[in-house]
Amino acid sequence: MIRQVPTIPIGRDASLSRPVSYRLIALDPLSAARRGVLDTPHGSFETPAFMPVGTQATVKGVVPDLLRQVGSTMILANTYHLALRPGAEVVQSLGGLHRFMGWSGPILTDSGGFQAFSMADRVTLTERGVAFKSHLDGSLLDLTPERAVEIQEALGADVAMCLDQCPALPASKEVIAEAVARTIRWAERCKNAQTRPDQALFGIVQGGSHEDLRGECAEALIAMDFSGYAVGGVSVGEGREEVRKALDVTTHKLPTEKPRYLMGVGRPQDILDAVATGIDMFDCVLPTRNGRNATCLTARGNVKLRNASHKTDSGPIEEGCDCPACLKFSRGYIRHLFLAGEMLGPILASLHNLAYMHRLMREIREAISEARFVRYRAEALEALGSETVQ
Repeated sequence: MIRQVPTIPIGRDASLSRPVSYRLIALDPLSAARRGVLDTPHGSFETPAFMPVGTQATVKGVVPDLLRQVGSTMILANTYHLALRPGAEVVQSLGGLHRFMGWSGPILTDSGGFQAFSMADRVTLTERGVAFKSHLDGSLLDLTPERAVEIQEALGADVAMCLDQCPALPASKEVIAEAVARTIRWAERCKNAQTRPDQALFGIVQGGSHEDLRGECAEALIAMDFSGYAVGGVSVGEGREEVRKALDVTTHKLPTEKPRYLMGVGRPQDILDAVATGIDMFDCVLPTRNGRNATCLTARGNVKLRNASHKTDSGPIEEGCDCPACLKFSRGYIRHLFLAGEMLGPILASLHNLAYMHRLMREIREAISEARFVRYRAEALEALGSETVQ
């Protein structure tokens, strides 16, 4: 029988003491998958959920109303990029991120820790923090844990992330252990620097696929009592099996009463695996980046719209999809837009991909509540196959 928790109507409880709070709705009886509600100052939404990435305070090519229309609830923006342009103080002077970008729902900001990994050739990393050489003009951005919190507080997101050290993999256990120790020290500095009572701060668990290091990091962060916890260091070039292993040794260590966020993971197969371990939140550029490159996600694999086979195809990107692209336009037409260099092509493909991701999450939530997630996951993975290209 399903382990059921009474459903609470979505809507923030004014009595909640934390700026962000997790409420459990249902647990799958055959896995660690769970369904819940995350309450934030800018609204509540059900989990598991996928967050579109709006690095520069915009999800590329998609206006907020359309984001809502395809099912988006919470979005992500980036501290490093917004600190460089237009500057956190500019965003603050224009009313904070929500007003700045015209998005009234919840927002999460990354701390810049991933950029320290992805832009390693422009970074000097010390115990004090991360010094970036701007990719825009070569100027210096000094990002300490304290400054990362200060910038995110100025931006005004509902959830801010601690600055962490994300080691490039593969790496020796000694190198990963050093990153874990620094991540813990930086997390404490972030916690001490926090001043906004209306902004949650999440800690980030590092440790590669080493159970002892993940456990050490999780234990130290839990003792600091963050509002939520993220699993980091699992989208840095490793394969699906390594991601699985890292989650297997991490997620069950995190508090059940707080949200769990897997950073930077967006392949449907990886999401299905992660939900099975108890992850609640995901983000990734994959849906919109693929969309801009004429690759569309479907329940039966990817559709490459530039392929000649779609030239006279009058059908939608995906049968049964109710996104704006599938309701009104054919594969043949959208292919034409890409070949003609028309900006509508990437916009429509991005909208479809976001709609697909949100539909996947909706189906996952329903499967959890109906105690059939394990079967649903197996069927979904079989249908996806090895990412068949159409």
